[in-house]
Amino acid sequence: MTTHCCEAMNSRVNVPCDRHDDPFACPDALITFSAEFQEYGLIVHDGGTSSITIGFCPWCGRRLPESQRDRWFDELERRGIDPGEDEVPPEFRDERWLASLPQE
Repeated sequence: MTTHCCEAMNSRVNVPCDRHDDPFACPDALITFSAEFQEYGLIVHDGGTSSITIGFCPWCGRRLPESQRDRWFDELERRGIDPGEDEVPPEFRDERWLASLPQE
């Protein structure tokens, strides 16, 4: 489980809703967090799953982690996995894959 920058962010990323299973369908959900990419975004409520990536917390102002999206795709490619064609290993669906990489 990811620890977010502040309690406000934690509560906004994990908005409980008894009417919507999908945060993109819930008008009360404002923030999305992608554990595998370490990205935060403002949800665009247009009926899809779009979000606008943000670099700073709207509540506490802290800098958010750098996106790991490119690194995620690079690591899958290095392992010979095409995420569009192959099954992505479970550890690549959250932040566990980052712990298995050599530290830079």
